[in-house]
Amino acid sequence: MSKFIYRMQNVLNIKNKLEAQAKQEYSAARAALNEEEDKLERLYKRKADYEEEARTLMSSKLDVHKINENNAAIMTMQNFIALQQDEVRRAELMLERARQKLEEVMKERKAQEILRDNAFEQFLQEEKAQESKEIDELVSYQYGQKIQVND
Repeated sequence: MSKFIYRMQNVLNIKNKLEAQAKQEYSAARAALNEEEDKLERLYKRKADYEEEARTLMSSKLDVHKINENNAAIMTMQNFIALQQDEVRRAELMLERARQKLEEVMKERKAQEILRDNAFEQFLQEEKAQESKEIDELVSYQYGQKIQVND
């Protein structure tokens, strides 16, 4: 039996490498999104701390200067949160693009694997046909030899 050689194995190898690369890009995009979401959570926490401080300032001896500073800090946090929400949305878009690319590359690789499997099945059928032909020739030869010996 001869050895199966897939003519497009180099294409399949490239598809496997592209899939690995797409997986890495997806992982990096996921990590970036997680980082941006963590930043947003920290900003929400800081804003909550400022709001708690504002409640404390309002309930104790009124210090207008500190109250104004605290209100300014809360407004600044709201601006930072809005900007960070934009960053989170941007990271989500990047993650979605990476996911779509990974999905596409995986489809291409699977298609190549199906083509390879079909080529292997064809190879097996051809080998089986060749083996059957050789067996038939051998049987015919042996039968011919028996007839010559009997004559």
